[in-house]
Amino acid sequence: MARVKICKPCLWTALAGIGFLCIWYFKVLALGYYWLSTSINAAQWEGSSLWLPGYQVAVEGAPIEGLSRNASGLTFNSETGTLFTVINRPPQIAELTTDGRLLRIIELEGAKDPEGITYVQGDTYVISDEDSHSMYWVQIGPQTSRVSVTGKSSLGIRIDSVHNSSFEGVSWDSVQDRLFVVKEKLPLRVLVIRGLDVFNASTGFNIDISEWKSSSAASLFMSDLSSLTLHEPTGHLLLLSDESALVVEYAPDGQPISMLPLWRGFNGLQRKVPQPEGLAVGPDNAIYVLSEPNLFYRFERTPTPSASR
Repeated sequence: MARVKICKPCLWTALAGIGFLCIWYFKVLALGYYWLSTSINAAQWEGSSLWLPGYQVAVEGAPIEGLSRNASGLTFNSETGTLFTVINRPPQIAELTTDGRLLRIIELEGAKDPEGITYVQGDTYVISDEDSHSMYWVQIGPQTSRVSVTGKSSLGIRIDSVHNSSFEGVSWDSVQDRLFVVKEKLPLRVLVIRGLDVFNASTGFNIDISEWKSSSAASLFMSDLSSLTLHEPTGHLLLLSDESALVVEYAPDGQPISMLPLWRGFNGLQRKVPQPEGLAVGPDNAIYVLSEPNLFYRFERTPTPSASR
């Protein structure tokens, strides 16, 4: 049998090329730079932000009994004190307690690939559907068991339409009446949509769509975006990345100010969060993360030494 002779210089070149591609794709250098930057500016932000390094995991990877697949997106309803998520196969909405217990499942008709959900007010929610590149307004009351988006108010956005890399998450800002929408990749985008109150009137549309920009283009240093949530008390935006397994807190001007790595050994985690797809913040500033297919996480801010005296 003839032996295959391996060219060692070619092998090392190939390995170096793969390593370079990994560093480029996962934006390792940019991540390191901004990690150092946020650490240096800790004194400036620790008391006036969520300050993600101060969080520890309180519930880690608890399976949500009753859900078996594809839970994505997460939102906190301040009136019910519960969380809502969406499932895409089959399309459903699920209500959860703050410790990850399933309360009910609501059938969702007319949507093919729901990926995000956000609470607006009263019984109103917005659901993002990746397949149709659309946002749907739905009503979910205490006794609702079935919701249909057919014929409901909707907004379709055909920007950089790429199959399975479209709008992953939505977050409503009730202070400024605007909707944040995150696009997964190719390219990464965070859109801000204003004027959506006209859906409740018959006078026509006056929609304004702009792109949220970080203060530095390089500071969107995640390799993808899977969800987002706006923290209204501070106006800070939290972006979640599945591939980078990272939550990043941004100031209103787009400056990255703190990070929560969802990696083993960080913030009390025993294991890496496998596929983070949903993100929400409660009124007590607890941070909730949902990982496909059905894993639930809650992070809580630990008291600072000065606060615990």
